[in-house]
Amino acid sequence: MAEVLVLVEHVDGAPKKVTFELLTLARSLGEPAAVFIGNGYDSAGDDGPKEKLAEYGATKIYVAADGDLDGYLVAPKAEVLAQIVSSASPAAVLIPSTPEGKEVAGRLAVKTNSGLITDAVGIDAGFVARQSIFGGAINVQAKVSRGTPIITVRPNSTAPEAAPAQPTEERVTVELSESATKAKILDRVTEKRGGRPELTEAAIVVSGGRGLGAGENFSLIEKLADSLGAAVGASRAATDAGWYPHTNQVGQTGKTVSPQLYMAIGISGAIQHRAGMQTSKTIVAVNKDPEAPIFELVDFGIVGDLFTVVPQLTDEIDKRKA
Repeated sequence: MAEVLVLVEHVDGAPKKVTFELLTLARSLGEPAAVFIGNGYDSAGDDGPKEKLAEYGATKIYVAADGDLDGYLVAPKAEVLAQIVSSASPAAVLIPSTPEGKEVAGRLAVKTNSGLITDAVGIDAGFVARQSIFGGAINVQAKVSRGTPIITVRPNSTAPEAAPAQPTEERVTVELSESATKAKILDRVTEKRGGRPELTEAAIVVSGGRGLGAGENFSLIEKLADSLGAAVGASRAATDAGWYPHTNQVGQTGKTVSPQLYMAIGISGAIQHRAGMQTSKTIVAVNKDPEAPIFELVDFGIVGDLFTVVPQLTDEIDKRKA
């Protein structure tokens, strides 16, 4: 079978969960080949990048570990991928559907004169991509008709499954154009993070909305999220009111999530919010209004006062964990 390239998204060499999801997906389509770009690949130990990529089935790893690559924005990554596509002639390229990933994919499509599909939630035989469009109102199938299929896939669309392999390794000589090195990174600021998972990668997301009434009541959402090991999200109404940071907004103008479990607490379910979470595997809502639009798409709905339901739910989860 032909290779299916997977761009490794990593932090200081540690691959993110979405990379393992794409390797799992690539195994159903061809021979998964990981492409690692940047510093950190040669980390030692059982949790090093090579060992983790091998654990999830990478049969080959292309390594472009030139230290200078981390000193620029996304253009060099697109050029490295274009070099590999030209030499290896893969069946397709899978890239995480993150802000950076989508920009890399767009640049790669132009460089290779290939078709591009973004925000896929699944890929079937023949590289037919499944997408949820128009705010999740319509599901479509799409296929690239020219060049090498380049597809960005939403995080949490595929459950990562380990399938240990013995990958070969190929070091890639980086030859960057002058234009790719014009935008340099002058400084980096490490964002302070708590113990909760990152919103777009979390398997469980608990979101709060206007029904909470005030910012201090988000403590209810945080306690429930912590009992589940979940990320915390918020509706646009909640973030616009200043109750929670805009970085946690889920929706058409915020972040798109697709977790295994999504809980909407005090959220009416306007189309703007639904567009950001409708592809979640299981959706649970708590709202005192039985006519709230959110109940149209939930798997489980609770009509009740969130200030009564949420504490009881949190207590019950904590009891079962004890």
